[in-house]
Amino acid sequence: MYPIPSARPIAAVLAVVVREKHVLLVKRNNPPDAGMWGFPGGKTEIGETSFAAAQRELYEETGIVADPERILTVVDAIAKDDNGDVSTHYVMVAIQCRYVSGEPAAADDVSEARWVNIQHLLQDNYIMSEGVSELAVLASGEQPDSCEQAPGRKQ
Repeated sequence: MYPIPSARPIAAVLAVVVREKHVLLVKRNNPPDAGMWGFPGGKTEIGETSFAAAQRELYEETGIVADPERILTVVDAIAKDDNGDVSTHYVMVAIQCRYVSGEPAAADDVSEARWVNIQHLLQDNYIMSEGVSELAVLASGEQPDSCEQAPGRKQ
């Protein structure tokens, strides 16, 4: 049973920006992923295309200007409450964007924004939203240095 008002999935976007083997990440302030690293993004506004939403959210959260290029994938983020009922369901369109200008500066609902080396992302202990490393690899074409660092591999 869905609680009101989230009776339907919420349309959202992720802006995936790769620049010189680095990916742009933000640290979220608000649930459902508060304190976790992920891609800039947010809800799509009524009448707004996914590409326009990605460009807007990217600029609002980081000050980075980028041009949306292609849809990488679609991600379902489904959260459940203590009873196991769905509390929120986001359908997020992950859009690869080409960097144009700006330096990352946290704004809006993020506490940090930075370029992260993709190999370091796979090796270091970043606390990330689900699927972040996989999307970074997909967008960059980077390959992990070894099987132990492959995205999604459980230790």
